[in-house]
Parts: sequence; structure tokens; C-alpha cells
Amino acid sequence: MSPTKNRADTAISAISSLTRAIYLLIAVSLSLLALISFYDVALQVAALIHTGDMTQGVLQVLHALLLTLIIVEVLETVTAYFRTNRVQVTPILLAGITAMVRRVLTFGVEPVEPLDIGMTLIAILVLTVAVVYIGRQERADNY
Repeated sequence: MSPTKNRADTAISAISSLTRAIYLLIAVSLSLLALISFYDVALQVAALIHTGDMTQGVLQVLHALLLTLIIVEVLETVTAYFRTNRVQVTPILLAGITAMVRRVLTFGVEPVEPLDIGMTLIAILVLTVAVVYIGRQERADNY
């Protein structure tokens, strides 16, 4: 093996190790965020019991729960990378759909332009089509 090839392999190995270390730090950070976010859900549920406005309380719980779900979906992307050494796109798209649903829940609480509603619904539709298409592609690649 030539010295140039050996140095290139060493550099690629070092960069790969650095990438895996960064992904590990991201996974630990997301895990902590997910736990904190779930703790916030528990606090929101406890506050719901004592709230006078049940609708607003339920919306707060849903927002906190959906945020936790988004964090877990992004964490799933990172853990899938460790399992397959490839970035899985489907969990990211699912997190996007969850974020859009979270946005839809705010439509009843604050004034929103019809164009904003339409664009959000189009984003949900596009993300859903992407999940179906890319999900098929990822399943085909795994077999």
C-alpha cells in the first residue's frame, strides 16, 4: 500500500470517528432534552387538573407532548445512524409532520391568515407523500 493511500485512510478514519463522537454527543443531548420535555408534560398534566380553562390546559399538554415526540423522532434518526451507518430520512419527515400538526393546534388559539393555514396543510401533505415514497425506498434498500 502506498504511503499516500495509507495517510488518506488514516484521515478518513479520523474524520469518521469524529463524526461518530459528534453523533454520540447529539444523542446524549437529545436524550436529556427528551427527559426534560417529558417532565414538562407531567407538569402540564398536573397543572391541567387545577386549571379553570380546560381547553387551554389540554392544548398546553398536547403542545408539550408533541414537542417530546419531535425530540424522540430526531433522536431516532441519530440512533438509526449508529445501527446502519446511514442517516434515515423517515424519522426526520415524521418529526416535520408532528411539528406541522403542532402548528395546526395553535390555529384555534391565535388569529391566523388563511394563506398560513393553506401553506401548513400543503406542508403536511408534501411531508406525508415524502414519508410514503421514501419509506418504500428505505424498505426496498433494506431487503
